[in-house]
Amino acid sequence: MLGGTGFLGPAIVQAGLANGHQFTLWNRGKSNPGLFPGVEQLRGQRRRPRPDKPNDPAQDLTALQGRKWDAVVDTSAYFTGEVEDVCKVLADQVSHYVFISSLSVYRSLEQDATPVDESSPRCECPDRYVQSMGTNYEFYGALKRYCEDAVEAALPGRATLVRPGYIVGPGDPTDRFSYWPARFARGGECLAPGAPDNELQFVDVRDLGAWIVRLIEQGTMGPLNAVGFDGRISTAEFLHTGKGTLNHGCTFTWVDDAFLEQHGVSPWGEMGCWTPTAKNGRASNQKAIAAGATFRPIAETIRDTAEWVRKGRGDRPWQAGMTAERERDLLAKWKAR
Repeated sequence: MLGGTGFLGPAIVQAGLANGHQFTLWNRGKSNPGLFPGVEQLRGQRRRPRPDKPNDPAQDLTALQGRKWDAVVDTSAYFTGEVEDVCKVLADQVSHYVFISSLSVYRSLEQDATPVDESSPRCECPDRYVQSMGTNYEFYGALKRYCEDAVEAALPGRATLVRPGYIVGPGDPTDRFSYWPARFARGGECLAPGAPDNELQFVDVRDLGAWIVRLIEQGTMGPLNAVGFDGRISTAEFLHTGKGTLNHGCTFTWVDDAFLEQHGVSPWGEMGCWTPTAKNGRASNQKAIAAGATFRPIAETIRDTAEWVRKGRGDRPWQAGMTAERERDLLAKWKAR
């Protein structure tokens, strides 16, 4: 595991340990260093020093050298050159490279409503070796694409490119999904975003972790979109599931896409689980389902995330989601229009 102690990494390790596998975790030892005390831990630094950060530590891949593993799962790669560096060390030492990419590699994603599958056009940027995501993360998708290319070039026919959409569930550090379980629990009148029949796609981190282990066990290669569900889920179905799971006292006032965009509400930022219909192209998951992907009921994800928000998240500032004051203000303006 390159990484392995953040959000997705632990879900993979837990699923693998439950299936009797052994792991080595290679990382800086900075995020959750006490996790998995019985698992081998190696320390290193994959990041190259960046021009704007001259005091960054030097890259150190020493601990990866001279070892053999059945597979590597790379959860911590964002820059092309750093993937190439790791692949130079590991290409002859592993049989299978699982690279955690992103649906953001697709050029049309959240730009228009074009459906995407694994063959859809991918993003580009002027410099594949740029060491910055850009001011507004505008290079993120292209850099993930170039990381994919680097893995495939180094390990032809031995790479799995997992492209998740929004990963959600207990432990999510982004708060993009956690907003809604917390909002359901608070009750009262909820601002319901966009069109009730707009489709919603995400994947529970525990389902994704278990499926990645399955991909390694099966020897499945190639690109795979990693997103739910095994049927279509609308925004209305999601919200009413949350109401039925957590708080029957919720009511929903539907506010359309144009109003939200006019008032600067950011999709999957200030408003979790919302992409305007005109920019919501469905990502096909047929290849993933054929390769064994399964999806728990969304009620379980909502309930378990709510429990984590209540007991495990702590009181750190929220990274995403709408404040109660902002919600009340928007609802008042919507009704007065």
